[in-house]
Amino acid sequence: MTVNRVGKVDIAEKLAGFDEHWAPRRIARINDYEIKAAKLQGEFVWHAHEDTDEMFLVVSGELTIRLRDGQVVLGPGELYVVPRGVEHCPAASEEVSVLLFEPAGTVNTGSAGGDRTREPVDA
Repeated sequence: MTVNRVGKVDIAEKLAGFDEHWAPRRIARINDYEIKAAKLQGEFVWHAHEDTDEMFLVVSGELTIRLRDGQVVLGPGELYVVPRGVEHCPAASEEVSVLLFEPAGTVNTGSAGGDRTREPVDA
């Protein structure tokens, strides 16, 4: 049995280590899930994750998660879980830093694909 030992992770330090928007960085794993840090600005693509929920936790800034029937606005310390199969479009008028919790291998653009698809790299 392999034990995954990450140790202490300094989230602020990880976020300070990159500037690219919409390009998640893997900062830890827990069981079959990855915890990713990301910086977002502007509007992403409308997409859904058919097989998994997706959790956004805002570290700094303000994130709007647009849904077909409304929107959710999140500030620092707030989180929202987008249920599996629900189409959504994250957007931020100013830069926002977030943590994403999702199963390993989850594609950031879900079912939409396209040129914004990024494989997460280790931070």
